[in-house]
Amino acid sequence: MEQLVPIIIQAIAGAAGGTAMNTVLKQAAIAMLPKLILGVVGGIGGGQALGPIIAGMLGGDPAASMDMGNLAGDVIGGLIGGGVLNSIVGAVLGARK
Repeated sequence: MEQLVPIIIQAIAGAAGGTAMNTVLKQAAIAMLPKLILGVVGGIGGGQALGPIIAGMLGGDPAASMDMGNLAGDVIGGLIGGGVLNSIVGAVLGARK
């Protein structure tokens, strides 16, 4: 169960980041459910890629999965990943119109 907690955190943060980015950019090219799915996928990808880097910068312990630095890295990486993936897909779909 301890291995699923970071993935769940990344997915929730990615959905929030993707929704926030679409609200800021006002991209209407994507419906709500695909926005959430893209946010979850981007959040997990961003959390896996950026989470350890951000956690290392914040002083997270790589051996401890529930360290505050690691959790902050998962949240920040998820927010960034979800926002970036939603922005890219929204820009591509908006350009197709």
